[in-house]
Amino acid sequence: MHTWTAGPFLGFDTETTGVDPHHDRIVTAALVRRDARGTRQRTWLIDPGVEIPAPASAIHGITTGRARAEGAAPADALEEIAAELVRAVKDGVPVVAYNACFDLTLLEHELARWALPTLAERLGGTPALVLDPLVMDRALDHERSGTRRLGDLCVHYRVEVPEDLHTAEVDVLATLGVLDSLLGSFPELGARELADLHEWQRGHHRDWASRVNARRAAEGLGGPDVDLEWLPTAEQAHVQPV
Repeated sequence: MHTWTAGPFLGFDTETTGVDPHHDRIVTAALVRRDARGTRQRTWLIDPGVEIPAPASAIHGITTGRARAEGAAPADALEEIAAELVRAVKDGVPVVAYNACFDLTLLEHELARWALPTLAERLGGTPALVLDPLVMDRALDHERSGTRRLGDLCVHYRVEVPEDLHTAEVDVLATLGVLDSLLGSFPELGARELADLHEWQRGHHRDWASRVNARRAAEGLGGPDVDLEWLPTAEQAHVQPV
C-alpha cells in the first residue's frame, strides 16, 4: 500500500436547502482534517439568503430564522471554505467527500453565485485529488443490493457513529470512517497512486451514471439525467451572481 493511506485527509460535507446542487444553497459546512497530529474540524453556519424549506430544516435542524440570526454572510464563509480546500489540494492532501459529485457541484455553483472564483478556476481545472467512498463502494461491491446512503455504508462497514447523521461535521467523521474500512476491505485501493485512483473513480462514476440513465430512459422516467461527469468543470458552474 502507498503511504497516502495513513493521511493526511481533508473531509468535506454540507447540509443544504435542498437536493439540487445547481440551484440550492449551503446552510452548514464542515471541513475535518485528519493527520498524524489527530483530527481537527472547522464548521460554518451560513445564512443562505433564501428561505430554508421545512423538509430541509427537518433533516439538519437549521431554520431560516436561526440561519439569519446566527449565520455568516455567504460570500465570507464560501471564500474561507474554498481557500482551505484549494490549500489542501495544492499541498497534495486528498479531499474526502461522500457523494462528492453533489457537494463539490453545489460549492462551485455557490461560489459562482456570489461572484467568487470557483475551485476549478483557482486550481486551473477540476480538483484532482478527491476520494469518494460512495463511488468506491459502488465500483467494488456493485452486486450488493439495497440503498447506499452514508448510514447504510456505516452499518455495512461497521463504522460507529457517536451522534445522529445529518450534521455536516458528524457526516464527515462517518465518511472518513467508511474510507478507513474500504481501505482495509479492498487493499487494491491503497495499491494505487492517488492520481490513478482519482481517474479510476471518475471512470466508474461515468459507467454507473450511463447505466442509470439508460435504465431511466427504458422505463420512460422523466426528469434530468444523472450527470456523467463525477466532478464539475469550470464551464458547469457559470450562474448569474446574486
